[in-house]
Amino acid sequence: MKKILPILLIACFLIYFSSCEKDDICVEGDTPLLVIGFFDIADTATAKEVPSLRITAIDNNTVLDNDSFNDRATSPDSLSVPLRIDATNTSYAFIMDSADDAETELETGNSDTLIISYTNREAFVSRACGFVMNYDGVSIALPESANNWIQDIRIVQSTVENSNNIHVKIFH
Repeated sequence: MKKILPILLIACFLIYFSSCEKDDICVEGDTPLLVIGFFDIADTATAKEVPSLRITAIDNNTVLDNDSFNDRATSPDSLSVPLRIDATNTSYAFIMDSADDAETELETGNSDTLIISYTNREAFVSRACGFVMNYDGVSIALPESANNWIQDIRIVQSTVENSNNIHVKIFH
């Protein structure tokens, strides 16, 4: 009996600790970004950089100074932008050849406004990560102007569930 008691305690101890879950550390729980690729209008298979691109968020027709992406440091052929989780659309000003005018201290360049519409869908990732927002039915509107540098937009994937692939192609 004295030999069985330690073996029984060790067995109970092993069963108890082997049934525990792993630590609650979230590794894959980010809301995906919308990936935009820029392509040549003459050769639609060729990626094309946008010189001095600046992207600024617009909220209620007001440019938000603190919400800029890709602040002219590079000329990207693709980039990722966040979509609002508290609304069904997000607006951005895409400014090609962006620069600051020394005299007026205003931004110059050719600006196109994109209105990105979608439907929000929560997705449960895990107990550690909780919920992330995915986006379905992505569509983009570009108000026409005589100065549009964006000549065409194609939705490659209308569902945004990860940031691994291009969702939207912009041709210029």
